[in-house]
Amino acid sequence: MSKDYPQLAQELGAAIREVRKGIPDTMKGFGDLAKAATAEGALSTRHKELMATAIGIAIRCDGCIAFHVKAAVRAGATREEMLETIGMAVYMGGGPSSVYGSLALQAYDQFTAPKE
Repeated sequence: MSKDYPQLAQELGAAIREVRKGIPDTMKGFGDLAKAATAEGALSTRHKELMATAIGIAIRCDGCIAFHVKAAVRAGATREEMLETIGMAVYMGGGPSSVYGSLALQAYDQFTAPKE
């Protein structure tokens, strides 16, 4: 099973922008929550994005994987950190998380692949 996570993130971004137009106050509140939750603090943004990736794997959310792996890469996450994050998600989410963990690694590799 192959998914194009950079493309998925781009398409979802466009869809979310449309939702933002229809319910701007709600989406502003969600955006403010996201900004506050991922801000540097006792935990780094990188670690928070890895946590969000693990949750996305455990709940089997392709869009969550696309957005949070991309953000983790931007925050400097290594492939080894991604693999350990996947390990925790599999531990917490069982068999289905092993499938989505594999997809998260595929997403990581796509977001870090050299640009052509």
